[in-house]
Amino acid sequence: MRGVRWRRIASQVGRSTAVWAVSTVTMLALAALLPDFQLQSADGDSATRIAVTAACGAGAFGVLSAVVWPLLVRLLLLVPAFVLGLLVFFLNGSLLLLALRLNPSGRGEAAPETAVIVAAVMSAVASATGAALTVRDDETYRRRLHRLATRSRRAQPPCPTAPGLVCVQLDGVGHDVLTDAVAKGLMPTVARWLSTGDGTPPPDHGVRRTGGPAHRPTHRLDPWHTDWSSQTGASQLGILHGSTFDVPAFRWYEKDRGEVMVSNRPTSAAELQRRAVLRTGDDGLLAVDGASRGNLFSGGAGEQALVLSIATRRRGRENRSRAGYFAYFSDPAGAVRTALSFIAEVAREIGESTRARLRKQRPRVARGGLYPFVRAFATVVERDVVVAAVMGDMLAGRTAVYADLVAYDEVAHHSGPRSRDAEKVLQRLDRSLALLERVAEHAPRPYRLVVLSDHGQSCGETFRARYGLTLGDLVRAGCGLHVPRRAERTRSGAEARAAVRAALRRPVEEKGEHHRPSRRSEPIVLASGNLGLVSFPDVPHRMTKEEIDARHPALLTTLASHPGIGFLLVRSEKHDGVVLGAGGAEVPLARLDDGPGPLAHFGPGAADAVRRTHSFPHTADIMVNSALDPADGEVLAFEEQIGSHGGLGGPQSRPFLLSPLDLSAPAGDGERLTGAEQVHGVLRRWLGELDGPQVPLTEDVEEERAA
Repeated sequence: MRGVRWRRIASQVGRSTAVWAVSTVTMLALAALLPDFQLQSADGDSATRIAVTAACGAGAFGVLSAVVWPLLVRLLLLVPAFVLGLLVFFLNGSLLLLALRLNPSGRGEAAPETAVIVAAVMSAVASATGAALTVRDDETYRRRLHRLATRSRRAQPPCPTAPGLVCVQLDGVGHDVLTDAVAKGLMPTVARWLSTGDGTPPPDHGVRRTGGPAHRPTHRLDPWHTDWSSQTGASQLGILHGSTFDVPAFRWYEKDRGEVMVSNRPTSAAELQRRAVLRTGDDGLLAVDGASRGNLFSGGAGEQALVLSIATRRRGRENRSRAGYFAYFSDPAGAVRTALSFIAEVAREIGESTRARLRKQRPRVARGGLYPFVRAFATVVERDVVVAAVMGDMLAGRTAVYADLVAYDEVAHHSGPRSRDAEKVLQRLDRSLALLERVAEHAPRPYRLVVLSDHGQSCGETFRARYGLTLGDLVRAGCGLHVPRRAERTRSGAEARAAVRAALRRPVEEKGEHHRPSRRSEPIVLASGNLGLVSFPDVPHRMTKEEIDARHPALLTTLASHPGIGFLLVRSEKHDGVVLGAGGAEVPLARLDDGPGPLAHFGPGAADAVRRTHSFPHTADIMVNSALDPADGEVLAFEEQIGSHGGLGGPQSRPFLLSPLDLSAPAGDGERLTGAEQVHGVLRRWLGELDGPQVPLTEDVEEERAA
C-alpha cells in the first residue's frame, strides 16, 4: 500500500511538473507574439533570466488558479450563472496580473486586455495538457472528475451496491427527430445503444443502419404521448411530481388570483410544485437521495442546481441552486473553456441568422437583440454546468438523478426542429451522453442511464407571418374592439372585420365609423406555442358559450371560421363543454368518440386530452388550437417561433423514452404510454426494480459488457 501511495504521489508530481513546463513555454511564446506582454526589463535580459521569469509567472498563475479562483467563485455565488460566465475572462486576467506582480524577478507586465488573452490561452493549454497526461490513468481521471461533485457526502456512508438511475431529458427532441438523427449518423452514442449484432437497429426502432462496428443493443426506444399541453411546465411537473392537473398551458390567467401563471417564472414554478405535492401527498421522484439539475422543478431532491422553483428562496442548506454551479466554475480551465465556447456560439448564431436573412429563408423569425446570448447560455453554459453536476452526482453515488438539457429546444424554436443549427446541437448532446456513459464506469455503483424528452416540436410559419395579425388582434376584432391598422389592412384582418359585421347584421361598414373602446375590461389573450387562451378577467367564473355569445356575438364565429384555427374549446350550459370548428361545427365533449368533428386531423387521444383539460379549474374561457396540415404536420404558432409546442398537432405531442433493456418495458404490448403522469409511474417502477431484484441482462449482453 505504501509503495502504491508513493507511486501515486510521484505520478502527480510528474504531471504537475509537465503542466508547469508547458505553461512556461506557452507564456514565452505569448510574450514573443503579443507586444503588450513583456517578460523582460526595458534594457533587455538574458534568455535564461527571461525563462526564469516565465517559469515563476506560470507557477504563480497555476497556484493562484488552484487556490484563489475557487474562493472568488464562492464569493460570487449570488451572481447568476449567466453573469458569472461573462466574468470568467475578467477574473482570470486579474489572476494573471497578480501572478506577474508576485513574480520574484520583479519583471513581467501586461496590458489588462492582453492579460485576459494570455490567461485564457494558458488555462486552456494547462487543461489540455493535464487531460492528455491523465487520460490513461483511470484513478487520476476519477479523482479529477470527483472534484466536479456539488459537495461530498457529509458522513461519507457506504455507497449502496444497487444500481442508481440517471435520467437525462433532451428538451424538445421529438421521437421522429431522434430516429432521423440516428439514421443520419449525428448521434453515434444513441445509435450504438440501439444497434443489433450486425450493426443495424431493431426493426421496430425505425432507424437505418449507421455503420461502424457491430454491437448488441443495450437500450430500447419507445414513443410516448403528451397531454394537450405539450410543454415542459406540464410534462416535467408530471414526470417529477406525478401530477399535471390544472396546468392547461405554458402560461394562463387565473381569475381567482388575478395573476398570469408562467411555467418558467420562479414564483409560478414554486406554486405549481406546491400544488402538485399537495395533490399527490408525495415530495417527488427524487425525494430519496436524489439530485435535480437544470429543471423547472426539484422533484423533492436534496441536491439541486439551476432549479427554477427554488430560485426565489433565500440560499441555504436546503436551497443549493446556485451553489450547484460552483463546482464547475471553480475549475478555471473549465470555466475559460466554457467562456470561449460561449463566445463562439454567439458568433455562430449571428452568422447563421445573417445567412438565413440573406437567403430570405422561410419560415423565419427575428433572432436579434439578446437572443444570441440566450442561445449561447442554453447551448454552452447550461449544458456544461448540468453535465458536470450529473458527473459529480454519479461519482458521489447518488440514487436518482434527473437533469434537463435545454439546448435543442432553444435552437429549434428559432431555427426550426430539423435545421442545420438544431442538428449540430444534437451532435453535441450525443457527446454529452457519451461522457456520462464513460463517467459511469468510474462511479462507485452501477448506473442505468435513461434518456427521454418532455415533448417534441412542430414546424410551421407563425400565425402572424401567415395572416398579418396576431391572435390578440383577431380576438379584438371579434369583440368589436379597436384593432391596430397594420392588422386591418391585411386580408385576414379584413376577413375578421367582415365576419364581425355579418354576425352583427351590419353588412356594410359606415364611412367614418370609429371603434369605441368597450367599457368592460378587455380580454386577456395568451399564447403557448400553437395553443391560445382567451380569458375575460372581469367575469369571476369560466364563461359559457351562451354568455360569450350574448356579450360578443361575433367572437366565437370569427375565431372558429378563421383558416388558421383548428378548433375551440368552450364551456356550455347545455352540453357541459363543446368543441367548435369551421362551418358552424359544434360537437359536445361527450360525443367526440362518436364523431371527432374538428379533432379528426389531430390523431388518437386528442378527444381524451381535450376532455381532461376541460376539467381543470383554471382552463381559459376560450381554448384555441391552431390549424394543422395533416400532410406535413405543420402548425401555426401564436408566438414568434417556427418550431413550436404547447398544443395539439404534429410531432410536438410525440416525445421519446430511451431505456436500458435490463429495466422492464415502459408499457405492455399494444399499450399506449400517454401523459407525463404515466411516465412518472414508469420511472417509479424502475427505481423499485433497481432497489430490489434486478431484471437480468441477456447472456449475450452480459458477455459483451464483461469483454
